[in-house]
Amino acid sequence: MAESFSDIGRIEAIDQLYRLSAYNPVAGLTYSADKGGKVTTAARMYLEGIDFNLVYFPLKHLGYKCVVGVTGELYAALAHPKLLNVVLGISAKLDFPQVKDLWMGITVAAKEHGYVAVNLDLQPSNNGLYVSLAATGETSLLTDKRRSAAKSKDLICVSGSLGAAYLGLQVMERGAKVFHETGQQPEIGQYKMLVGDYLRPELDSAVVSRLEDAEIYPPYGYFVTRGLSDALKRLSRDSGLGAKVYADKIPFEGNSFQLGKELDIDPVSAAMNGGDDNRLLFVVPILYLEKFRRDFQTFDIIGHLAQPDAGTVLVTPEGVEFPVKAQGWSENDT
Repeated sequence: MAESFSDIGRIEAIDQLYRLSAYNPVAGLTYSADKGGKVTTAARMYLEGIDFNLVYFPLKHLGYKCVVGVTGELYAALAHPKLLNVVLGISAKLDFPQVKDLWMGITVAAKEHGYVAVNLDLQPSNNGLYVSLAATGETSLLTDKRRSAAKSKDLICVSGSLGAAYLGLQVMERGAKVFHETGQQPEIGQYKMLVGDYLRPELDSAVVSRLEDAEIYPPYGYFVTRGLSDALKRLSRDSGLGAKVYADKIPFEGNSFQLGKELDIDPVSAAMNGGDDNRLLFVVPILYLEKFRRDFQTFDIIGHLAQPDAGTVLVTPEGVEFPVKAQGWSENDT
């Protein structure tokens, strides 16, 4: 019989979880930036029934993905991860071994991304599982000073395929429906890459160091988790410039269009508005075009900044420009 929290107790449960990881318990997280560096914080909360479904989401993958989701915000700010604070809201339906799986996913990702300390707390939850994370990172003083102002024609680059996670989610939802109706396990073979992008997204843990080594300092960076449209809106708002993205330059996973036909979902729409991609978007000065292409081949150049009157637009292969719209933004927002 699986261990329950009532048998173990909260404090002993936390101690046991720490003994499973490479981290030690800490009384509090404190951090001083080195030589005047800039401290960045990021926070995310993942809620069962809204951000994930435990019917098909492995707990180890969920823990890993949650850390990636908050760490990407640090990388977008060119910050190196340092401290991670985690609060798990545990519902009565989860036993201790399941929480161990969740914690293992968290600590594996934390170690992979270089966090020096992780603080953990456990709280009861009446509304299912929740995972709350707050991360702290540091941008070196030199890197912060060398980030120049963005200019029209600077490049808009993304770190991988877009829309894949949303399409992968649709595969899992379709499979869950089949299982509920027939009791048979669904076959997802040809869409494993799309499902993987949703369940366990990958993020280059060395991306900030690689940019610093190449002496490329993006003036703006964003973590794309609510669709490309949202990131472009934020970029135009923050820079005061227009942005043009070309539909035929957006990277897609190989089976995106085949699955899109099956589900009657336009992959371009999934990329623009689907969300949950966990990709980095950087503005790279056009001066570094050739160097960036050579040293950062996993990134795709999908567009460029433009004069403010150009607006924020998606350009079709025929040259037609459509204003970018994003959920949560009004029609009058930049």
